[in-house]
Amino acid sequence: MSGSKGARKERGKPRGEIGDVAHAVLTESLEQNVTQIQEMFHNNETLVTRWIENLSDHDIRCCILYTDGMVDNVVVNENIVRPLQKAVLKKSRGNLLGLLESSVLQANDIKRTDSLDDITQAIVYGDSVLFADGYAEALILNSKGFRIRGISEPESEKVLEGPREGFTESLLVNLSMLRRRVRTQDLKMEYKTFGTRTKTKGCICYIDGIVKQSILDELNRRLDLFDLDGALDASYIHELIQDSPHSPFPTVGRTERPDVVTGKLLEGRIAIFLDGSPVILTVPFLFIENFQSGEDYYQDFYYGTFSRLLRILGFFITIALPAIYTALVTFHHEMLPNAMLISLQTARHSVPFPTIVEAVGMIMIFQIVAETGIRMPTGIGQALSIVGALVIGQAAVEAKIVSAPMVIIVALTGITGLTIPKLKTANISLRFFLLFLSGLFGLYGFMLGLLMIVVHLLSIQCFGVSYMPYVTTHDFQKIKDIAIRAPWWKMIRRPRGVTDNQIRTTSDGKPKV
Repeated sequence: MSGSKGARKERGKPRGEIGDVAHAVLTESLEQNVTQIQEMFHNNETLVTRWIENLSDHDIRCCILYTDGMVDNVVVNENIVRPLQKAVLKKSRGNLLGLLESSVLQANDIKRTDSLDDITQAIVYGDSVLFADGYAEALILNSKGFRIRGISEPESEKVLEGPREGFTESLLVNLSMLRRRVRTQDLKMEYKTFGTRTKTKGCICYIDGIVKQSILDELNRRLDLFDLDGALDASYIHELIQDSPHSPFPTVGRTERPDVVTGKLLEGRIAIFLDGSPVILTVPFLFIENFQSGEDYYQDFYYGTFSRLLRILGFFITIALPAIYTALVTFHHEMLPNAMLISLQTARHSVPFPTIVEAVGMIMIFQIVAETGIRMPTGIGQALSIVGALVIGQAAVEAKIVSAPMVIIVALTGITGLTIPKLKTANISLRFFLLFLSGLFGLYGFMLGLLMIVVHLLSIQCFGVSYMPYVTTHDFQKIKDIAIRAPWWKMIRRPRGVTDNQIRTTSDGKPKV
C-alpha cells in the first residue's frame, strides 16, 4: 500500500519542487541562507545546524547543515569542523570558499554550487553543506555514513559453482562491484534521477563500442518519460519501459548477480541500476534468457546444455501437462493404452467433478499453499508448504473429491514450474489458458492454444529487437547459446540484433576467428 501511495502524484503542486526551492535564491547573508534551508525543512527535527567560528579570525563565520543519521560523524567532526576551527585564515584574502575547498577541508568530494535544489538534495542524501558569511554560494561535502546491508549471495539466484556476491541496496556499492569486473574505460555510467518527490538516483551502464546506439537512444527516451512521485524499486522502472506490457512474458531482464550483469554488458546489453534496489534491469531481453543460468557457464558445456534442455522441457510440462491430461481423459480415450485407460477410469470412478474442474481446483490449492509458504517465516513456510500439500492431497484423494492421477499431474506441474522462476507469470496464465481450451475442444483446442502462444512470441519486439530472433536461422554462431551451451572456443559472435559489434576480439584488438 505504501508503494502505491508513494507512486501517486500530488495534484495542485508543481512537480519537482521542495517547498519554495524554485523561488528562493542564496544571498551573501549567512543567517538568511541558513534560515531559508531551515524553513524548507520545517518540522524536520533530523536537520542539524552547526555554527562555526575560526579561532584565528572571529569574523570568519560558517555554518554546516546535514541530516542526523545520514552522515559519518567522524568525517564531519575531524575533516570538516576541526579544520575550519584550527586553520589560520584571513577573511581579507577574498576567495574564502576557494581557499576552504582547496586547502582546508578534508573531503574526497567537494562541489561548489548556488542551487538550492542541489543543496536540499545533498542534505537529504547524507552530504554536509557549508555556508560562509559573505558568499552567495555553498560547498557540498561528501560525508555519507548511513548503514547499508552487507554483500551476500542472492536468495533467489543461488549457485553451486561461481561467484557468491550479490548486489545490495547501495548504488555506489553496486557500481563498484561492476567496475571491479569490467576494468576498461569503455564501461560508461550515466546518472539519472527518477521520481518527482523521491529524487531517486539511478545509473545506466553499457560498454561503448559494443552497445547498439539505437537501443541506447530508445531506452533514454523511455526513461525520460518516467512520471511518478517515487521510484522505490527497480520494478517501477521495469513496468514503465517494457515492451508488450500486457504480455505474460517478461521483456526486461532482472538479476541480483554482478557476474550476470557483466556477461550481459559484454553481449551488448544495457544495465539499469537504481539506488535502494538490489535488482538490476537489463535490456534488451530475449525469450531464451528465461532458461539461461549463470551456472551454465561455470560448469562444463555438456552439463550446462543438459540443464538448459531440462528447463525448456520443464516449461513445456508446467504449462501443457494438465491440459493434455484433461484433453485425453475427456475427449480422446482412444489415444490411451487400454491398461492406462482402465487405471485412470478406476481412479476417477467415484470423483463427482469433471476433469477440468478437478484440475482447476487442485492447481488453485497448490498456488495458495505455495503463496502462503512464501509469506510465512522461512522455517515455518517450508514446513507448511510440504506438509500442507501432502495432507491436502492425501485427504482429497481419500475423500474421493479428486483422483490420485490428478494430484500427481498437479504436483509435477508445480515442481517443473519452479525450475524457471523468471517465467512465473507466464507459467500460471498459460497453464490456465491451455487448460480451458483443452477442456472445451480437446487436443484441437490445445494445439490452437500452442499456435497462438508461438505467434504471440514471434510478434513481440524488445527495444526494436525480435524476442525470438533465432527461429529462422541454421547458422551455428547464431544459435550457439540457445538450446545448447556451446564451448567457449566456439562462441565467436555476440547475439544477433543486440549489438552492432558482433565479432569478439582478443586482447590485442584483433577479431577472434
